[in-house]
Amino acid sequence: MLAYRHAFHAGNHADVLKHLVLAEVLRYMAEKDKAYTVVDTHAGAGGYALDGRYAQKNAEHLGGIAALYARKDLPGPLQQYVQLVHDFNPGKKLEQYPGSPAIARMLMRFDDRLRCYELHPTDHRILASYLEDRANTQVLQQDGFASLKAELPPPSRRGVVLIDPPYEIKADYGKVIAALRESLQRFADGTVAIWYPQLQTVESVQLVQRLKAAAEPAAKKGWLHVRLTVAQADERGFGMMGSGMFVVNPPFVLHDKLAECLPTLVDTLGQYDDANYLLEQQTA
Repeated sequence: MLAYRHAFHAGNHADVLKHLVLAEVLRYMAEKDKAYTVVDTHAGAGGYALDGRYAQKNAEHLGGIAALYARKDLPGPLQQYVQLVHDFNPGKKLEQYPGSPAIARMLMRFDDRLRCYELHPTDHRILASYLEDRANTQVLQQDGFASLKAELPPPSRRGVVLIDPPYEIKADYGKVIAALRESLQRFADGTVAIWYPQLQTVESVQLVQRLKAAAEPAAKKGWLHVRLTVAQADERGFGMMGSGMFVVNPPFVLHDKLAECLPTLVDTLGQYDDANYLLEQQTA
């Protein structure tokens, strides 16, 4: 939806989980010399001012990156992710939060290809300006779901697709399933990372099982599912309780790296006594 602005949620607990997973996937991709492609279907603005009026409205980053930023005792993968946020801030103070394109830019190599899709005109303009000096990069004001057909398979046959729509309309859930099927049909051994919000809605509750059903016949390296639950729904059953990442054809090291970090995330970001995580994997 063009009304959605990720700046309201920048650096929250969901961003922490999403970008921890993304960073580990990209680090793994860089272990081989051959170039790879990243396709970000809902790229956003690239970076967000945490002292701006959008981010300050609910100050969601206080329950996310701000709780981790000054820590020196974090597990290795989590510390590396936090260091990326430090690197994105010119001073020692936490003032800016990097979106997925910025995380990718910091970890990708010169020959790696970055393709970012963003429909919101303001966010597209900001992102295009931020990435204008990066080689092998395109920033397109087009529907990321509809554009996967043209992007896959990538020239080097190595790639990562990040799918994280706002889910403000129910149709996004169906589009995510269709996008996963499209991706695997065209690029069966590509890594597809899908973010989703944990809500008490039928669509959210059913999404993971639908993703598993779509992945299991086609994914060459199985799937991994991680969910971080930090809050309770309100008395009417509304509110985001947490979020998850469903990764198809995940790096084989990802499970153990997340297992190392998740207890710390629960302890640090959990907002109630029963905060918890789920980590499950199926290998092909």
